[in-house]
Amino acid sequence: MSGTHAMRSAGQRMLAAALCVFCLCATSLAAGDQRNKSTPSPRVSLVFAGDSVLDADAGELIAQGGDPFASFASYFADADIRITNLECVVATQGSAGDKMFTFRAHPRVIPVVQRHFDAVTLANNHSGDFGPEAFAEMLDLLHKAGLAQVGGGMNLRQAHTPLIFERKGLRIAVLSYNEFQPRSFEADYHLPGVAWSEDERVVADIRAARRVHRADLVIPIMHWGWENEPVANARQRQLARHMIRAGADAVIGGHPHVTQDIAHYRGKPIVYSVGNFIMKETDNANQRLGWVLRLELDRRGIAALSTRVVRIDMAGIPRMDGDAPSPCWRRGDTAVGSCTGR
Repeated sequence: MSGTHAMRSAGQRMLAAALCVFCLCATSLAAGDQRNKSTPSPRVSLVFAGDSVLDADAGELIAQGGDPFASFASYFADADIRITNLECVVATQGSAGDKMFTFRAHPRVIPVVQRHFDAVTLANNHSGDFGPEAFAEMLDLLHKAGLAQVGGGMNLRQAHTPLIFERKGLRIAVLSYNEFQPRSFEADYHLPGVAWSEDERVVADIRAARRVHRADLVIPIMHWGWENEPVANARQRQLARHMIRAGADAVIGGHPHVTQDIAHYRGKPIVYSVGNFIMKETDNANQRLGWVLRLELDRRGIAALSTRVVRIDMAGIPRMDGDAPSPCWRRGDTAVGSCTGR
């Protein structure tokens, strides 16, 4: 009888222990489920403003203590990553090239740019306006100021090196390319300049951003297309899809001086042109209307995009129009919609 009682007691203890383990596991799984629900994948916001030319009236405004970016200051400050295309050289050296328009801004503009942006893109058709000497001076000025750049370098390798941002556990690679003449601004093995858009090299850079630089997301920023065309051309569409097939999570474009259409391919957005941002040299109303783009990023790629309308006055200074509808999109949407800023 005592042996049977002992066996029964041992069995009860084993059953109790098993139940305890089951309860602990269930509690742990429930807690894990709760954590997963309460702590979604981190989101990082990236804002991009289009062509910014900081000579002429914008440069004079800065010289007098003003700020041509002021209308968008709070909008930029709310983002995790802020980038604009610097559509001019910032230097004191060099000679103007044989072009219809050449843009050179004084180095005093750099602290104002740095107030609002984490980086500038340099791969465009004006950053080389005053020659390699001025371009090299700009690289040095940006470096000393601690303002990052992408798409330019003292040589070909540097110009094609991605800019890596680390935010909230995500590594985001940004690349910058120009494919609008003159090609003489292109960096060479021992010559400062910009990254030129050659399909094979662009694809290789996107793949290297993931493989070598361990990026979670890759975003190329393109200077492409034809001026004043409101719809992207066949070349832009072909290259954008090629970049996404290579691993790009989104494609951002500029240069046409007007906004263009927004598409999505394989669930990834393509913003063909955001238009101008700070630009005095305009010759029609469409060139004085642009977007500032905001992307929401997570580990799966681009979760959403939104835009804010930019209205540019005759002096080239932008103002945000928060009441005007402009494109927006969320992952899973079958088409780009329209939203207002407020």
